[in-house]
Amino acid sequence: MVYLFLANGFEETEAIAPLDLLKRAGVDVKTVAVGTENASLTVTGAHGIPVTADVHESQIELDDVNGVILPGGLPGADNLYASEHVKTALETANANGAVIGAICAAPYILGKRGYLAGKRAVCFPGFENDLIGACITDAPAVTDGNIITGKAMGAAIPFGLA
Repeated sequence: MVYLFLANGFEETEAIAPLDLLKRAGVDVKTVAVGTENASLTVTGAHGIPVTADVHESQIELDDVNGVILPGGLPGADNLYASEHVKTALETANANGAVIGAICAAPYILGKRGYLAGKRAVCFPGFENDLIGACITDAPAVTDGNIITGKAMGAAIPFGLA
């Protein structure tokens, strides 16, 4: 299972475009509501678009995680960083060599958690200092090992394809 985490303030295009591409490719993906009140499945994007997630973060099963995707947007990326469920999912995915994807502001989460050391990565301009130990590139999307990073909303399609 690939989990695409959605927290209030997420960048809509960075979540929905990769989700659509993965679904078209036959990948088993579930959207996950993060930090919502009363375990609500409704998450509101940075531009006010409400999205109903498939499951709440408290309901995910990490024994079958094949990937974790983190869209950017603010305060969405900050809300993802604050989630213990997201932290545990990242730890599990990385330990199992599963794909971890983050786009726009969200690669800062990977950088601060130590997943980018020695890897090529990209992020939204201004977050480079948080990509601790990464070799920062300017490509729309970068794959290095099990880590995929994307630059910004305009790179959502190349990121999703990667």
